[in-house]
Amino acid sequence: MRLVVTGAAGFVGSHLVDAALAAGHDVVGIDAFIPYYPEAVKRANLAAAVESPSFQLVEADLRTASLTGLLDGADAVVHLAAMPGLPRSWSEFELYASCNIVGTERLLEAIRDAGVGRLVHVSTSSVYGRMAVGDESLPTAPVSPYGVTKLAAEHLVGAFAEAFGLRATILRYFSIYGPRQRPDMAYHRFAEALIDGAELNVFGDGQSSRTSTYVNDAVRATLAAVTLGRDGAVYNIGGGEPVTVLESIEIMAEAIDVRPRIAFGEPRAGDQRHTAADTALARRDLGFQAEVTPRDGLRRQVAWHVARRRSPGPAHPEDVAAAVG
Repeated sequence: MRLVVTGAAGFVGSHLVDAALAAGHDVVGIDAFIPYYPEAVKRANLAAAVESPSFQLVEADLRTASLTGLLDGADAVVHLAAMPGLPRSWSEFELYASCNIVGTERLLEAIRDAGVGRLVHVSTSSVYGRMAVGDESLPTAPVSPYGVTKLAAEHLVGAFAEAFGLRATILRYFSIYGPRQRPDMAYHRFAEALIDGAELNVFGDGQSSRTSTYVNDAVRATLAAVTLGRDGAVYNIGGGEPVTVLESIEIMAEAIDVRPRIAFGEPRAGDQRHTAADTALARRDLGFQAEVTPRDGLRRQVAWHVARRRSPGPAHPEDVAAAVG
């Protein structure tokens, strides 16, 4: 299969590229390297992939680049490229709207022009709003500009499917974590602070809970959706076992045998209070079930952070599994 992955150098995108190459697919990775966080980090994410003769990296901004010919010969596209995270979406809405809406629309036009047979569009639990607890029938009521732009992108996918027969499946990820997690994300920040013996900043009371999804589980579900996802279907992809912010900190602190020092601050505007993904539909259609528990997944993430400190440079999950006990 020839698979095109947008946002290929990002956290989830790079893991997806690695898994697709390991499965024997030819992969074209597209990334604009927008400086949301250091470009060097993103390039390190693809350190193994760029050595593969089955991988082609295309540096292109979906908002402005000519996409003519870019998707030729592709069997499927997985659309991960987006401006992520909610805090900056309040102050930089134009950036979020252009990346998440305009970029998606231009990609959809290119998919139609190239006659690509399949799209897996990656969305987020943020489209549900403050309480994302239940199945895909939950009302969509985003409470952040980020969530609004991601819901708009979903509607664009639906419009192209209705008007032009686009074969598309939508995945709503619930809080992905694991090695290579973005530096701004909570578990990354917590792990680094714990290793440094620094104070951890927690927004709110620490009792917010998530059914966070280990990145390998998210990748399995995404690759399954390429071949098994129903046209027009929306699937929740979540970890299955909710943990609170404070519980997650305790798990990570225990993994490296430290006592956390926590500073509580005001909740952030637009933050979700609780998420709990009902993934029955994904289990039925995609054969998806989360395999990594929060305890195991968080320990693996901490191991990755510890290994990076010991040996600077790109570290892969398989290289660091034994970094902590």
